[in-house]
Amino acid sequence: MEKNDFYTPLMTGLTIRESAIHGLGLFATKPIAKGLLLGVSHRYDERFQNNYVRTPLGGFINHNDDPNLVLVIEGDLNYVRTIREVKVGEELTLKYTLYDVCGDTDFETKGGCVDMI
Repeated sequence: MEKNDFYTPLMTGLTIRESAIHGLGLFATKPIAKGLLLGVSHRYDERFQNNYVRTPLGGFINHNDDPNLVLVIEGDLNYVRTIREVKVGEELTLKYTLYDVCGDTDFETKGGCVDMI
């Protein structure tokens, strides 16, 4: 089996470390371009609390009122996409809310339903 055949919970260029926002956070170890889809953060499943299962990627994204990520919802999967360039050492964040505001969607700049976790 080649090295590329192994599962990794985070894509290359991301790491988890102590956050000034809260507990542990997700950080860039290399520059990340605007508009990059980083992967699945949550999966809808009614058998779980709040109807979602978090992936390793989704489990360490902290809240920020000025985020660099946006949530993109496709069926039962929630992805995260960068909405601006992310610098090395910068924490990746989403703006959390307690309700769905998918009516406030700008697919060109944000890439999907925004502000829903």
